Amino acid sequence: MDRAIHRTKIIRNHLLQPNSDQILTTNACLSYSPPELNEVYDFDLKEMRKLLDGHNLQEQDWLFNLMVQSKLFNPRKRGEKVYVAPDYNQTMEQQREMTMKRISYLLERGVFEGWLTAKGAEAELRKLALLEVTGIFDHSLAIKIGVHFFLWGGAIQFFGTQRHHEKWLRDTENYVVLGCFAMTELGHGSNVRGIETVTTYDANTGEFIINTPCESAQKYWIGGAANHATHTIVFSQLEINGKNQGVHAFICQIRDAAGNICPNIRIADCGHKIGLNGVDNGRIWFDNVRIPRENLLNSVADVSPDGQYLSSIKDPDQRFAAFMAPLTSGRVIIAGSSVYKAKIGLAIAIRYSLSRRAFSITPNGPEVLLLDYPSHQRRLLPLLAKTYAASCAANYLKMMYVNRTPQSNKTIHVVSSAFKAILTWHNMRTLQECREACGGQGLKTENRVGHLKGEFDVQLTFEGDNNVLMQQVSKALLAEYLAAQNRNRPLQGLGLEHMNKPCPVIPSQLTSSILRTTQFQMDAFCLRERDLLSRFVMKVSQHQAEGQSKDYALMLSYQLAEDLGRAFSDRAMLQTFIDTEATISSGSLKNVLGLLRSLYALTCLEEDAAFLRYGYLSTDNASAVRNEVQKLCSEIRPHALALVSSFGIPDAFLGPIAFDWIDANTWSSVQ
Repeated sequence: MDRAIHRTKIIRNHLLQPNSDQILTTNACLSYSPPELNEVYDFDLKEMRKLLDGHNLQEQDWLFNLMVQSKLFNPRKRGEKVYVAPDYNQTMEQQREMTMKRISYLLERGVFEGWLTAKGAEAELRKLALLEVTGIFDHSLAIKIGVHFFLWGGAIQFFGTQRHHEKWLRDTENYVVLGCFAMTELGHGSNVRGIETVTTYDANTGEFIINTPCESAQKYWIGGAANHATHTIVFSQLEINGKNQGVHAFICQIRDAAGNICPNIRIADCGHKIGLNGVDNGRIWFDNVRIPRENLLNSVADVSPDGQYLSSIKDPDQRFAAFMAPLTSGRVIIAGSSVYKAKIGLAIAIRYSLSRRAFSITPNGPEVLLLDYPSHQRRLLPLLAKTYAASCAANYLKMMYVNRTPQSNKTIHVVSSAFKAILTWHNMRTLQECREACGGQGLKTENRVGHLKGEFDVQLTFEGDNNVLMQQVSKALLAEYLAAQNRNRPLQGLGLEHMNKPCPVIPSQLTSSILRTTQFQMDAFCLRERDLLSRFVMKVSQHQAEGQSKDYALMLSYQLAEDLGRAFSDRAMLQTFIDTEATISSGSLKNVLGLLRSLYALTCLEEDAAFLRYGYLSTDNASAVRNEVQKLCSEIRPHALALVSSFGIPDAFLGPIAFDWIDANTWSSVQ
């Protein structure tokens, strides 16, 4: 009531001012107008969310509610709303302890039930869905949980055998043991084959001996090692009878139940980071640490009691590939996680732009909503369209992963490498643009967008540096191409079947109707991919003909490799978008998806210089694409609120500027 009286006085004084040129007039104070009052919903938001999240929506909402109900998740009132987010003003040590308290809270309420002991695709999808919710609240929480279950627990599941499963999985699920994953070293990250930790076998005692032979072999960035983990998976070179058998994985205890570091193990803290300070990253040295022979994870290879090396896979390269295959789970998780962070940034920035005004375009006229400026639409709506495409891609990747077979491992490796890179790059670009689009408010930690940049920057390099992953994708495509040539058979797999067909032809003149067809869009993407693959093959072959080794020839061809990796990723993403769109019957939902798909595809055409560099598009057609992107932005603008509302992220997990940003910043809010 007091606010209403105050507003009435302001309006009364404004209206009753004397008519004098010497008196300056002032506008009435700004007031917040919820965008829901003016924006329209032309489609079913719940159906759109089902399409985006794909699975386990009820479980996700249950976990959202669990978090909101507990003071452990730092609820704070701003205006009339309550928001939850970590307190980043806490010290690094306090943040780490809060992460563990939150994990205990979730454990007590059954969140982790069946995460390692339940079987089947449904159990895996539930686990992925709930992990994504924890990441929406806090990246540190999700990483701490992910390291314990997916890296430590996953290694035991996939590298271990029945004896390991029976001994470790249930205790891991119940946090009786706290696991970490010691692969990365100071001197080796992406190049796992080059790690320098060495393990030998003592047949007299039936023990393996793990040793850190030099400083560059220290295990580095090991999440959980600095404070909490009791056990770790150690990746090490295995030397048997003086022969290096390559990288193997071992279980090693690093702390006792009381938290004391075990003998012959040294642990140091990695220190403060630009993000993820709720995770206790540590460094580990092993000084001739002895572990039982049974602690070798032996699904791929084993050592007999008398010290004989045993493996059904004789080829060292194939054996190494078998060790690495299960680790794709990390890339699957990161790809999905990055999509949700882009959604948070867009939900906040777009909601803010639907209530924040700036400048008027007519004398004494009202100020204009930010999102009604074409330039603002151009900044945010193509990113929104790509985020929808990314959701389709992440869902496709998850389903491929949970339904994996030994035959599909290679495809999962290539697709997860491609999507992990392309989606994490997209996330960081989106968060940066959203931060800028929110102006000064984007700098405030409580508004989330700016802070998320520091939290998620690490995704570009962990579980594989993105540039390295793109080159791995291109190497896989090269291998498929050459294998098909050598067999004199059509290409099959990785979506390359389009190369068996006649080369697509781009029309000389592109009209709006042509630009919006799936046929044109897929033709353009396939033309780029097949041409770049052919160029890549020729470039590598040329270097080899000049006497260069294959590896050096690949290194010299890195520019084409990166272009090809992006072309493969974009084409694969577009295909998942088209496939998702095809599941929807005609109607408003399908119409909006068609607009988003066209905006995504045409933005890719506009932004990748390869389309002009290699002549896939003429300059006139490139101009037509640019103009169509702007038209699509204006057509998607009326749906902007509905599209971000369909993300299904509760208000409490966004920032105050997404709602009544005036009320959240009143003088009373600081009292």
